[in-house]
Amino acid sequence: PAPAAGSAMDNEDLAALKRWQAERTEAQCAAANAQPDATYDNFFGAISPFGVTAPKEVEKIFFKVRADTASVVFLLKRKYERPRPFLRDPALVPCLDKEGGYAYPSGHSAVARVFGRILSGLVPKHADKYMSYASQAALNRVIGGVHHPSDTEAGKKLGDAVYKALEQDRAFKAALEILRRNLKP
Repeated sequence: PAPAAGSAMDNEDLAALKRWQAERTEAQCAAANAQPDATYDNFFGAISPFGVTAPKEVEKIFFKVRADTASVVFLLKRKYERPRPFLRDPALVPCLDKEGGYAYPSGHSAVARVFGRILSGLVPKHADKYMSYASQAALNRVIGGVHHPSDTEAGKKLGDAVYKALEQDRAFKAALEILRRNLKP
């Protein structure tokens, strides 16, 4: 569950956000702003193993995975109803557009994590790089001031759970074969 308002973890989250706000650079804010939507291209376009422009069938698979992950995130956001940090403390001013909806868990973090797991499975020799990009996408949400650190950690854990569930799905296994066929040498 989301940390209770006023708990030690919640207070730690708010303190971390204030530190990031004081120390973040324009370059860090620009990097966070370059990922306004939780899409494959925003997270992994620069290092995609499918080439500069992913084939349509690849795009469709990542779109479906994103939608499936987002549906789980939405249910949990409705369950926990944790407000965004800038709504809780007026001293917190995001360098990203102020997002609507709830903060916990982070959808960007969950989706980036699932995508990172998929790519890591397809190209194991680059797994560290893919997971590093996924972790940076999560951190960008904290740097940008729209998520608490515990929101992004929960998003990562949720992404791992979604990926584990997808691995058991027959349709997903078929989608992985399509992705494998589209990998660039």
